Amino acid sequence: MNTARIVGWHHTKFGKSEAPDTKALMAEAALPALQHAGIAPSEVDGIFVGVMNNGFSKQDFQGALVGLSDGTLSQVPAVRLENACATGSAALYAAMDFIASGRGRVALVVGAEKMTATPTADVGDILLGACYRKDEGDVEGGFSGIFGRIATAYFQRYGDRSEELAMIAAKNHANGVYNPYAHMQKDFGFEFCSTLSERNPLVAGPLKRTDCSLISDGAAAIVLADEETARSLARSIRFLARRHENEVMAVARRDVLAFDGCRRVWAGALDEAGLTLDDLSLVETHDCFTIAELIEYEAMGLAEPGKGHHVVREGITQKDGRLPINPSGGLKAKGHPIGATGVSMHVMAAMQLDQSAGDMQIIGAEIAGVFNMGGTAVANYCSILAKEK
Repeated sequence: MNTARIVGWHHTKFGKSEAPDTKALMAEAALPALQHAGIAPSEVDGIFVGVMNNGFSKQDFQGALVGLSDGTLSQVPAVRLENACATGSAALYAAMDFIASGRGRVALVVGAEKMTATPTADVGDILLGACYRKDEGDVEGGFSGIFGRIATAYFQRYGDRSEELAMIAAKNHANGVYNPYAHMQKDFGFEFCSTLSERNPLVAGPLKRTDCSLISDGAAAIVLADEETARSLARSIRFLARRHENEVMAVARRDVLAFDGCRRVWAGALDEAGLTLDDLSLVETHDCFTIAELIEYEAMGLAEPGKGHHVVREGITQKDGRLPINPSGGLKAKGHPIGATGVSMHVMAAMQLDQSAGDMQIIGAEIAGVFNMGGTAVANYCSILAKEK
């Protein structure tokens, strides 16, 4: 099989963008990514777009929008993928399959979302499209409400871990200070994150505002090339493993605290790569809410179920810890423009391996893990990356 390499990328600043729509956001990322790779638009064989939309914009048919930024790209076969909050990874993996099949040698992957122009109440309802509405559509607070219920259930089973959630939030905000692409570049500190206040109110269940990722605009792009093409280019990041596992969508039909899809995808990726967690230099994980990151520690194998708080307390996931997690600031500080997130996470990991992450850099980073999920750990993607050159 011809395994695709990451040969270039570009990342816009996440936050409240002046770009009016996803067309403009994708234009900010697509051509600069090709320039970074040293690839001309005429050399692109396929375009893979990740945009959730689901009501953020009346304009759909998003795959064709990339071609509006360049006449040559308008002639390239393009397709749009959607897989909830894992939309970006779905687009990336589809592009990798395209190259592996031999149908093309170079693929452009672009993920984007324009969220801030939509009223907050409507954002919550749009995001509920990523749950099983028949059972969960009436949850107050949208996805915050769903993860608020998860946090409540976790506390009931394993004890109140509000302090550890605040420690995760504080860690990610501290890391986000050094990410020039982050929506929120401010170190709030543990005291603020752990204290209920007018500026940090309860949002849902035990989750405070600092436990929740941000509504953001943004785009990120990756250029993939086959092995032969990558040899002639300036950089090459290879996939030691990539896995996709699904879990039943309806929360009521499973133990949602197990994050079993996350557990299976991590186990499969590590087995495929022939590695253990001890071999990883860093991980970018899906912290849509701090409770998600805590449970992901357990599902990936850092701790037994209900024991994730020990990982937090021992500083294992700090930037200077045994396994730095979310040195980019994660979704918590970087922001979470839905379609862009999976692409963004892979860009952040590639930058670390390329030793071009600036003040975010984990010194000597050699192998990086990425975990991106859609819905309540329904669609689970795990990549393990290493620098080839």
